[in-house]
Amino acid sequence: MEQKNLFIAIDAALRAGAEILSIYNDPASDFEVERKADNSPLTIADRKAHEVIVAMLSQTPIPVLSEEGKHLDYAERKSWSELWIVDPLDGTKEFIKKNGEFTVNIALVRNGIPVLGVIYLPVKRQLYIGADGMGAYKLGDITALKDTDTLERLIARADKLPLQSSSERFVIVASRSHLSPETEEYIEQKRTQYGAVELISSGSSIKICLVAEGVAQVYPRFAPTMEWDTAAGHAIARAAGMEVYHADGTCPLRYNKEDLLNPWFIVEKKRQNN
Repeated sequence: MEQKNLFIAIDAALRAGAEILSIYNDPASDFEVERKADNSPLTIADRKAHEVIVAMLSQTPIPVLSEEGKHLDYAERKSWSELWIVDPLDGTKEFIKKNGEFTVNIALVRNGIPVLGVIYLPVKRQLYIGADGMGAYKLGDITALKDTDTLERLIARADKLPLQSSSERFVIVASRSHLSPETEEYIEQKRTQYGAVELISSGSSIKICLVAEGVAQVYPRFAPTMEWDTAAGHAIARAAGMEVYHADGTCPLRYNKEDLLNPWFIVEKKRQNN
């Protein structure tokens, strides 16, 4: 069942990515930017991607919690032992800036733990996938599934994560749009600890993927995020031997909480006592 769910999620992410790119690459396209209650932007691409993903995930009996969908009260959600958590277009600000650093995020969460994740980068045509017991993988140059594709064939031509790092420096990945004073302080602490520290800036859930991939050792996030921003990346990170911890290091993030706002967190290699 997990393999079937993963394959459906991959197909959904790729189809959503194609929908997003059709708007992104159209010189005559109006992104139809609106402002949500928290002043964050919403475009027609967010809405179209949401529709595609929800239609695809309806092949499963599992309920969907999407950033762009109806957010049901916790009184109803708390009975869900599993659910899809979706961000149809993570990095809307990057989409509007047209810098390519946006993603499609789809996660399957079971009993508060992300057990399966798919992240697709439409502009770069890169796909990250991961699931408990299957490992994590990166697949390049993919835009759609072929009729002959199976999960096994996709994995056969993918790179298993983490990859071997060639950098001798301690690498930190940080947000391009949300670099807080606390994050800057954390970076300075690492410079004191390691000396040479390299900083990579990126948008959306790509940052979690870079840690899972082994490009960076850590991603500190001391600024607000929501569950749909991290669930897919968290699943991929877990499958690659990483973890997404509360900033105080006490425990991993949990999902389908009453408050969908995440606490501050750090993505890094899984600790031995966890």
